[in-house]
Amino acid sequence: MHAEQNGRSADRLSVVYTVHVIEGGEQGFLEAYEQIRKSVASVPGHIIDRLGEPIDDSRQWVITSEWETPDHFFAWQQGEDHRALLAPLRVWVDQTQSLRYRVIQETVGVKA
Repeated sequence: MHAEQNGRSADRLSVVYTVHVIEGGEQGFLEAYEQIRKSVASVPGHIIDRLGEPIDDSRQWVITSEWETPDHFFAWQQGEDHRALLAPLRVWVDQTQSLRYRVIQETVGVKA
């Protein structure tokens, strides 16, 4: 399916990565994420990353990212540097889940 929003192609990919941070590992996780996000920001096709902190005691964090196309994301994910780049982050988590979605509609809020 191909659609457009605000004159832009809707072939973008949205990735939702949930991680369960080990007890006492929040600071190490944040430090590792800080280093990783700087590298990912320069990857071709990367648009944005967001880090969500839990508002309860679940230790379940969410990392979302958007990519210009699925091909951009998969080229990065399957590249040689991907595993090594994420290794410092994996030390601080004991469960992960990765979900991928093609963006087919987008609603932008009205600015006051």
